[in-house]
Amino acid sequence: MYKHILIPTDGSTLSDMAIRHGMALAKVVGAKVTALTVSLPFQSFALDPVMVSDSPVRYQQECEARAEKALGLARTEAGVGVSCEALHLTHAQPYQAIIETAQKRACDLICMASHGRKGMSAFVLGSETHKVLTHCIIPVLVCR
Repeated sequence: MYKHILIPTDGSTLSDMAIRHGMALAKVVGAKVTALTVSLPFQSFALDPVMVSDSPVRYQQECEARAEKALGLARTEAGVGVSCEALHLTHAQPYQAIIETAQKRACDLICMASHGRKGMSAFVLGSETHKVLTHCIIPVLVCR
């Protein structure tokens, strides 16, 4: 059925659930996994509180620490039963990085969380999951 599953994560509790679900699916079908986290590039003016930092170097260090934490669960969940590669990218549009990674690595499924934002927060913050769903032809399993 599926041979290569991409599991994007932002380190949130919902993303952790998607990692567990995606890894369980990979074990059952014998698929390999690429776990991905995407950091935004440093900007001197930003609305995202995660990006508030002293300098580009400090921001990069913080991104690496967040990525290691987010991808650590994927490595743990993969354990012995699943071949898992962990990948950290920097990209201005995380949904594009997800789609491009899935295409470049010949993934046949993307398993990701949806934060289920509603109202103004959905409009302002958008949804990377929604953008992946609307711009990608690869099947997407959304975990909530």
